[in-house]
Amino acid sequence: MARRKKGNAVNGWLVLDKPINMTSTQAVAAVRRAFNAQKAGHSGTLDPLATGILPIALGEGTKTVSFAVDGEKAYRFTVRWGAETETDDTEGKISKTSDNRPARADIEALLPRFHGEIMQEPPAYSAIKIAGERAYDLARNGETVVLEPRPVFIDSLTLVDMPDEATSVFEARCGKGTYVRALARDMGRIMGCYGHVIALRRTQVGPFDEGRAVAMETLLAAAESGDPDEVLKYLLPVESALADLPELLVSQSDAATLARGQTVLIRGRDAPIMSGPAYATSKGRLVALGELAKGALHPTRVFNLG
Repeated sequence: MARRKKGNAVNGWLVLDKPINMTSTQAVAAVRRAFNAQKAGHSGTLDPLATGILPIALGEGTKTVSFAVDGEKAYRFTVRWGAETETDDTEGKISKTSDNRPARADIEALLPRFHGEIMQEPPAYSAIKIAGERAYDLARNGETVVLEPRPVFIDSLTLVDMPDEATSVFEARCGKGTYVRALARDMGRIMGCYGHVIALRRTQVGPFDEGRAVAMETLLAAAESGDPDEVLKYLLPVESALADLPELLVSQSDAATLARGQTVLIRGRDAPIMSGPAYATSKGRLVALGELAKGALHPTRVFNLG
């Protein structure tokens, strides 16, 4: 006999405004409890000292996590010049210091070097695995961690404020795998003043932004009300993560075919030339996610949404 899963079959996305001093894992657990959901997962880790957008997938929504993870991300962050730390933020010990402070003109002249594809060395205190171990666990145990530079893409990096000579506020839009802490570290090294992040807020992950975000205290208050509808009103549809993909409207018979994992032909004038990922719906219900090729949709994930 199959073991019954604990919780309810809740499917969709919750865009959490993660508070400071909470890990992404703790946030997922809290959201799962609030919805009493069987399954939950997040799209893109946020450091405990960071706040902002942490989209959390519930139930069938977990099948779309990769599309949120791969989406563009936006950040607002504050750098303190004059010191580099072991973690590149306020959590670590100071490792290097400088009396130099960069002028606005120096910073703005540097920013073009951080546009487009660049090679970036991830922070030693990161979740990247080395021989099966997290880099931050090795670093905390006193081991020397050396991570190879990897290509990342920076759409934009802008200086938006300088409250004082030692503090600069930036906004960045970047692709998957970019470390904002490493941007602060590298800018500081190039200018010879060193630097580390003292505040970091993520404002967008793929199609999810601050306009859709729910504060943790708001969600918990809704859960404590005892009315399930008060919590469910914050749930977004599973297909919210697929906003950048084409939607295909299919018949009920084609929906049944896709549900069995079988390919269906796509009708329409542009069908033969369409290619790439897409999702299919039937009568407003998400059916499948797949790849378009040669006038057909080949399902890669099938959804069980009742």
